[in-house]
Amino acid sequence: MTRHVAVLMGGWSVEREVSLSSGTACAKALESVGFRVTRIDVQRDIAQVLADLRPDVAFNALHGRFGEDGLIQGVLEILRIPYTHSGVLASALAIRKDKAKLVAAAAGVPVAHGIVVSRFEAAKEHVLQPPYVLKPINEGSSVGVVIVKQGREHPPQEIAREDWPCGDTLLAESFIRGRELTCAVMGGKSLGVTEIRASTGEFYDYDAKYTKGGSIHICPAQILPKIYQQIEECALTAHQAIGCRGVSRSDFRYDDETDTLVWLEVNTQPGMTETSLVPELAAHAGMNFGELVKWMVEDASLDR
Repeated sequence: MTRHVAVLMGGWSVEREVSLSSGTACAKALESVGFRVTRIDVQRDIAQVLADLRPDVAFNALHGRFGEDGLIQGVLEILRIPYTHSGVLASALAIRKDKAKLVAAAAGVPVAHGIVVSRFEAAKEHVLQPPYVLKPINEGSSVGVVIVKQGREHPPQEIAREDWPCGDTLLAESFIRGRELTCAVMGGKSLGVTEIRASTGEFYDYDAKYTKGGSIHICPAQILPKIYQQIEECALTAHQAIGCRGVSRSDFRYDDETDTLVWLEVNTQPGMTETSLVPELAAHAGMNFGELVKWMVEDASLDR
């Protein structure tokens, strides 16, 4: 019997459009490998929609709040519909960058120095010595990230705007120069390491991530073997310490000059668009896109 998979996408977070792209790509790939697929643009009646539909598996292609923070996972647990990616606790922990850093650091993963601040406080005066980074405490895809450069006299003012969409609490971290690197973990094994270079701009921001041609992916990353291995080990350690399941992707910065490596965060719902990193890393490991999403559906479960 053909398994029925509901692909959850869209939602109402600031990452809605990216989620629709991820969901569409995954739905097509799942159909290509033989699953019966229902595409669901998630709205606030999702519990009733799923209760009526009763799919065999929910493929979670949501990004950002509600989809990535443990809430939709809780709904799926209550409905007893097996689902992909991480469970309630790991999702809620990973989305909170400050809390996830504490757990990762306790497990031996190197992290950047950082403090939690109010966005209004951070707009009044420098909360760290420049250069430093300000990022929303519970958003993904580099949404709302501000880099405060060395020598900047005044703190950034855009974070104090009335229409600021990313919440009132920010994580301020020391800026680590050097390479942007990422490592995917799938089923307890590393898929490899990619270096990311923004084609335009100064860092791997939202546009670089989701605009075609906005970034250059070097897979596998051309770095020292010992650093490559250390990144793989740290990504796996963070995945396990936070309690992730299925596929996750950890982001890092590495400064060649000072030999400094820091873990930035783990993404429990990594992007699955045509420009996304996890499908590229899976291909590097010998798995095409259809095989990747098929594995994710077969890995789906409850009580994750």
